[in-house]
Amino acid sequence: MKAIVEVGGKGAVFKAVREQVARKERGRAPDYRLSFESARMLFAELTPARLDLLNTLRGLGPASIYALAKTAGRNYSNVHADVGRLVELGLIERTDDDTVTVPFDAIEIRMALAQAA
Repeated sequence: MKAIVEVGGKGAVFKAVREQVARKERGRAPDYRLSFESARMLFAELTPARLDLLNTLRGLGPASIYALAKTAGRNYSNVHADVGRLVELGLIERTDDDTVTVPFDAIEIRMALAQAA
C-alpha cells in the first residue's frame, strides 16, 4: 500500500474518496490519500526533516521514538514532536507495544505545476 500526498483544490477530498471506493470495489486495497490546499501547506507539514524520519523509520522497522532519534542522529524531543505530527497526518502508526512504524511501501507527492504558487 502507498500513501498519496497531493495538492488539491476545493473538492479534492471528494475525488480522493471516490477513487478509494472504486479501488476497494475492484478488490484492491485503497491507497491512503492526504490532500493539502497549497504547496506551501504541504511543505510546511512535510518538512525535509519529517520526510527523512519517514525514510529512516521505514528502513528501521517498528521502533521506539528513542531508537528512531538515535538512528536519525536527531534530538529526541524534536523527533517526538515530528512523530506526533506524522501520526496525526496518518503517515506513521503507533503500535500496541509503544513503537511507531510506517505502514506504507511508498509515499508519492503529487502537485500540478499550476498549483505550485
